[in-house]
Amino acid sequence: MEDKAIVIGSGIGGLSAAIRLANKGIETHVFESNPFPGGKINSRSINEYRFDQGPSILTCPEYIEELYKLCGEDFSTFEMAKLESSFKYFFDDGVELSLKHDRKKVIEEISTKLKEDPQQIDKYLKKAEMNYSLIAPIFIEKSLHRWRQLLGKTLIKALLKLRHFKLFSTMYQENSKFFKNKRTAQIFNRFATYNGSHPYKAPAMLNMISHLEINVGPYLPKRGMIQLTESLVELAKKQGVQFHFNETVEEIHLNGKTIIGISTNKKKYDSNFVVSNMDISLTYEKLLPSIKHPKKILNQERSSSAIVFYWGINKSFPELELHNMVFSDQEKEEFDSIFLEKKMFESPSIYINISSKVVTSDAPKGCENWFVLLNAPINTGQDWDKEIEIKREFIIQKLSNTLKTDIRPLIQFEEILDPRTIENRYSGKSGSIYGNSSNSRFSAFYRHPNYSKQVKGLYFVGVSVHPGGGIPLALCSSKIATDCLFKDFNLI
Repeated sequence: MEDKAIVIGSGIGGLSAAIRLANKGIETHVFESNPFPGGKINSRSINEYRFDQGPSILTCPEYIEELYKLCGEDFSTFEMAKLESSFKYFFDDGVELSLKHDRKKVIEEISTKLKEDPQQIDKYLKKAEMNYSLIAPIFIEKSLHRWRQLLGKTLIKALLKLRHFKLFSTMYQENSKFFKNKRTAQIFNRFATYNGSHPYKAPAMLNMISHLEINVGPYLPKRGMIQLTESLVELAKKQGVQFHFNETVEEIHLNGKTIIGISTNKKKYDSNFVVSNMDISLTYEKLLPSIKHPKKILNQERSSSAIVFYWGINKSFPELELHNMVFSDQEKEEFDSIFLEKKMFESPSIYINISSKVVTSDAPKGCENWFVLLNAPINTGQDWDKEIEIKREFIIQKLSNTLKTDIRPLIQFEEILDPRTIENRYSGKSGSIYGNSSNSRFSAFYRHPNYSKQVKGLYFVGVSVHPGGGIPLALCSSKIATDCLFKDFNLI
């Protein structure tokens, strides 16, 4: 049999893995249980409003450019805008900050409105930049589970600066030492949510995430985040990838400890390689019931989930930007509620994404498409219908007070996403968005490798495995996994 690969799931990790496999001349098939590609990066249009359903921030476009170059395509056709500001923040006492894409302006904004030492802010941002430049080539772009790949000058350089990573401090502890104002620390603690973690438990190393958003700056594709999915699907098809939608993989077949194919709800398929973009826990539970499960990895604390309201708003609010955060003044209590008590906090922070601020066609003239998100615990059987009703009222009252406008009559329609939907639609175990959380100092080492140590020809990509959550890391997971595959089978 000629080399044939099967990719389970068409999330960003699965799509990029399929592109890399097909580019190597391997016959590649992608199986997707949904009628659409992209996983959480999908789109829905209703009544002249369009909503990106999941991720809303794009950083590290160089990882996408790498795929274009691999395929011999012109990356300039992937049109995107570098945003003038990363976020606008609202606090309970009326303080508002807009962090522009300019380090000097960021320092000025925070130092002026939150009374911080400008030199201390600059020091923090430079440290985030340094940590990222040292850590990314090792912990993000390489497998942590094949040490030979790590050996070299890059590793030695990072180890020599190990003390800067504050391995035994949490994000909160490090940020509280740097900043006098708790609201400044809260801004930087927020980056823990980018992989569904608790900033009072997550390692300080994760503070480097702020470098990508504040020092480098975020982007938005010209047609919204859905453009990312559409572009990678187009690249994949040009490489010869075949897509099977509405077809659910039910089992991965082995001959002893070697991949021989899969079966779906429609038929069986032979293959040499299987790459799973499905949540790692569900891959084992549903597709690999007969092999030994890595219990220590799979039993790690799960990442958070979310409740999202998609609202068509019959008004334009100039005081809001593309990305907005209305903070709760009880930060620790909110995260404790989510992770320790597995309950929605009574007065949580609110994230509002309005893509029509940049992609004007996403809403009718004079209107806006609001993506309103609350961080939530994983699904353990809570009464989500009741929680949604309570939190809907909280959001309406909170935003009406913040914007000094009653938003209730402005909501023309709504759709809702909750942990149950996330679990059913995107195969996120218990509704977790990123698989394991990063709520321990060694959490990076407890993520599942991008390959199976038991089964020959089995590999893993996506946010639930190494290197973790977010679009850049999912893209890196596909490169790591396929590089391992190519080396394992001498396809380099």
